[in-house]
Amino acid sequence: MSKQAITLIGAGPVGALLAQLLARRGFAVQVFEKRTDPRRVSFVRGRTINLALAERGLQALRTAGLDELALQRSVMMRGRMVHPLDGPSALQRYGVDDSEVIWSISRAGLNALLIDAAEEAGVNFHFGQALRTADIDTQRITLVDEHEVQREHQANVLIGADGAGSALRAAMNLHQPLGIRVEPLGHGYKELEIPRAAGADRFAIEPNALHIWPRGGYMCIATPNITGSFNVTLFLPLRGTGSSFETLPNAAAAGAFFHRDFPDLLPLMPRFAADYDGHPVGTLATLYLDQWHIDGRAVLVGDAAHAIAPFHGQGMNCGFEDAVVMAELLADSGVQVADAFAQFQRIRKPNADAIAAMTLENYVEMRDSVADPAYVAKLELGKRLAERAPQHFMPRYRMVTFTQLSYAYAYERGRAQDRLLGQLLNECSDPNELSLNAAISTLQATLPPLPALREDNKPDPVTVADRPIYLETTPSAEEDADYLLEGE
Repeated sequence: MSKQAITLIGAGPVGALLAQLLARRGFAVQVFEKRTDPRRVSFVRGRTINLALAERGLQALRTAGLDELALQRSVMMRGRMVHPLDGPSALQRYGVDDSEVIWSISRAGLNALLIDAAEEAGVNFHFGQALRTADIDTQRITLVDEHEVQREHQANVLIGADGAGSALRAAMNLHQPLGIRVEPLGHGYKELEIPRAAGADRFAIEPNALHIWPRGGYMCIATPNITGSFNVTLFLPLRGTGSSFETLPNAAAAGAFFHRDFPDLLPLMPRFAADYDGHPVGTLATLYLDQWHIDGRAVLVGDAAHAIAPFHGQGMNCGFEDAVVMAELLADSGVQVADAFAQFQRIRKPNADAIAAMTLENYVEMRDSVADPAYVAKLELGKRLAERAPQHFMPRYRMVTFTQLSYAYAYERGRAQDRLLGQLLNECSDPNELSLNAAISTLQATLPPLPALREDNKPDPVTVADRPIYLETTPSAEEDADYLLEGE
């Protein structure tokens, strides 16, 4: 395939990263973005919380030569700091030590970094240009600015990275139904803030953690900023007679609710009333598509193809993986564009579906399970097995967050491991009294070894090819718009 012009819709983090990767491979890339250049406007709070940068995203940034610059703009988070309504707070580490952490980074700051890098690589950005129509047959698109001035552009290879509300997806669906399915979560979110503390200790609470106030059915989280403040997000059902945004329409009602359910958090937010009344309620949903591309003319990546809720902190990381795979496929001189798009969907869609499922499960875990003794017992037993038998057991969260094992593998292996932990704890509910040697023997007899990982946390292809994900010895009784959020 000869190098050619590529038109990209959307200059968010995924679009800007993909544009840079393509330009570095010799493509002539033009990006059209409906919003104003984010480097020229002040950040507007109330619409998006911080992004969580994990190993998959970091590896994509390494590919672009931007990982160190991104980390300089980030705050390390070692784990979940759980704040129960009664009892002391406790840190639940994400990984084994500080080599396995995630990073809280401002979406606006990261976006600006990626756009700068893309421009340096030769990408042409056109801000304030909204996609109005896309004629897939003639491969021409119409764009419009804030003054309703239209322009046309020939887009022989068209990539949509324009987010969950993708205009290109809508145009593609008019040309050929894509099998779009949106599953609302029934919960929404509202942004609040813990401001920077006075004095030398600029953080009002522990800075190197993602804070969770789980309350069963709803929760608050807080993520740190490099300035010393925290972005706080309240997640609640949208409607219902209990605690919901419907029953808490204003700061007066919400204040009483926080006094009752988040008494330690409320005093940290002196602008609570202004934030609550001034910030909109966002909605949460999962987006599924049967088809991500139309032959070699148009394709969707990132949230435009598979938007998810924020509860695993993997939306951006998944989108960054998309960008790396897409750039590599298009740069392969032996692959036609249509084949590259088809391969992209074949490779990435099973993984997108898997992280969507794990994200919904993680929401229940974060709001309900983190303070539950049975969950904590599973966590402790899994930690001990991972320490003693690392070739056979790795917690699913670590597989997702700190390795580049595929999401699909992590999902299925995690389900198998969870069943095994449940079976072991049914026999002895206290992990400290369980015979660890017997547990390891059961584990090794039940599950095959994990794929070996290289130093860059990528799986060794030799250990992955054509092997079963897991083996079951007993049948199981178990056998699933604003989405631009990142939580844990």
